[in-house]
Amino acid sequence: MTEQNTPKDAAVDSSVTTRRGIRSFVLRQGRMTEGQKKAYERSWPVYGLTREHGMIDPRQVFGREAMLNLEIGFGMGKSLADMAEAAPEQDFIGVEVHLAGVGALLKEIEDRGLDNVRVYRIDANDVIDLCLPDACLDRVMVFFPDPWHKKRHHKRRLVQPEFVQRLRHKLRVGGILHLATDWENYAEHMMEVMNGSEGFANTQGESEYSPRPEDRPITKFEQRGERLGHGVWDLLFHRTN
Repeated sequence: MTEQNTPKDAAVDSSVTTRRGIRSFVLRQGRMTEGQKKAYERSWPVYGLTREHGMIDPRQVFGREAMLNLEIGFGMGKSLADMAEAAPEQDFIGVEVHLAGVGALLKEIEDRGLDNVRVYRIDANDVIDLCLPDACLDRVMVFFPDPWHKKRHHKRRLVQPEFVQRLRHKLRVGGILHLATDWENYAEHMMEVMNGSEGFANTQGESEYSPRPEDRPITKFEQRGERLGHGVWDLLFHRTN
């Protein structure tokens, strides 16, 4: 989920993004394990979605009409797989630019026999703008995005007013935007952005953070942070119009 910073000159794979200008991620060149590689080779043709698919019809993709969730930046995919396994009546689309994470999620899908997950390995901005129809999502989840903790890097943070408004149009009215971070400064930034975002209301009341919903798994990263005394902040907003 959380993307760690890498050297400034790390390359960005052109197959991952069509974007130019400020990006919220730096592409890591981590190696896939043999198991992840084999899972990718076997299962990407079944569960993978690409920019070339264009604007999808989720009912055709999943073969049914069901609650549809989008997770942006699923990391190594275990939490997404946990959620999909716990809610087989719901469908899940995961977005992650890092190949090892995609391979790891595909291995989880295979090992657990999941059929309610599909995966993009492209910039989330392209998924939002080019691949998802308006009002198709019941929930969008952005868990532990890169905090870009240095002040001069705050402009790279994913959660920004313009990004939130584009997500809003992909949510149905009443749909939930769920954000989570373990950086207090980023939590404050998220709350400021969401408080100023047209068409959203805080499910907990004005400027209130949410208790962790039971259906958001606790990640190993989060557990490690809690042992070190780090806080975790969840924000849940629903689309009002």
